[in-house]
Amino acid sequence: MLLSPDPGLIFWMLISFGVVFFILAKFGFPVIVKMVDERKSFIDNSLESAKTANERLLKIQEESEQILKQARENEMRMLKELQETRSKVIKEAKEQASIEAKKLIAEAQIAIQKEKDLAVKDIRNQIVDLSIEIAEKVLRKNLDNPPAQRELVQKLIEEVQKN
Repeated sequence: MLLSPDPGLIFWMLISFGVVFFILAKFGFPVIVKMVDERKSFIDNSLESAKTANERLLKIQEESEQILKQARENEMRMLKELQETRSKVIKEAKEQASIEAKKLIAEAQIAIQKEKDLAVKDIRNQIVDLSIEIAEKVLRKNLDNPPAQRELVQKLIEEVQKN
């Protein structure tokens, strides 16, 4: 069985509810609505700030990527220039070394030829000296013997006539 409520109690409950609703509608709801509006405004501003920050971040990232790209290009260009310079310096050094080597070889050949000429001249002089010494000894020996002397003179005269 259901109990029916007392009509007087319901009346006073309705009056109490009406008074509380009126007080809340007059004083509480505007404050709550104002706070909700302020919170909504704060959230909207925060979202707008976050959107702006993201846009700036994207722009900064693009700029940094562009700067990195330019730095890499500059680095590659500088490396290429360095390699070209290195190759050029090496080539010039090889050419200079080749020229110096040819010059040293030519000088060495001239020095060798001079030494050879001096050695040949010295040998000839020694041969001449030895020939003269031998000739003197032969002539002394032959001059002691008059018949051998005549025979030697005859031979020399014949050789001169033949030549």
